[in-house]
Amino acid sequence: MTALDLGHGDDEVLGAIRSMTRGRGADAVIDAVGMEAHGSPVAAAAQKLVAGMPFGLGRTVMETAGSDRTAALELAIGAVRWGGTISLSGVYGGSATPLPLLTLFDKQVQMRMGQANVWRWIPDLLPLLGDDDPHGVDHFATHRVPLEEAAQAYSMLQDKSDGAVKVLFTP
Repeated sequence: MTALDLGHGDDEVLGAIRSMTRGRGADAVIDAVGMEAHGSPVAAAAQKLVAGMPFGLGRTVMETAGSDRTAALELAIGAVRWGGTISLSGVYGGSATPLPLLTLFDKQVQMRMGQANVWRWIPDLLPLLGDDDPHGVDHFATHRVPLEEAAQAYSMLQDKSDGAVKVLFTP
């Protein structure tokens, strides 16, 4: 267990992982959530404040003093075994994000991160997305909207409103 301050639900998750791994922790953990995870109410309020600023000013504040909500990353650090790997594809944008470097160093955690390099998989995936839809992905989208409504659709996804999970834009 790390010295991180984890919430009650996180303690249950870590307990389940420790139970399944005989106390060792997971060999590898993926944080695909990033700063959208629940976490610090202060960081959440600051992000909302910055979002309301004019674009140039808000961007400057985030690039120089921005801090993320790191609940998902903290849970990943707590769940990974000593010498394990954390793969970080969740997006964090603040430059002042506090990382528990001592814990990461002490646990000898290997970090792999970056935005999804999907181009590597395009040749394998495109044949699976033909008109016959062999994997049923055409039915995965929860919303279909015209491209002109993209801004509203992104807001709907960010607000997690109307059951939005995946939006398909139509020309």
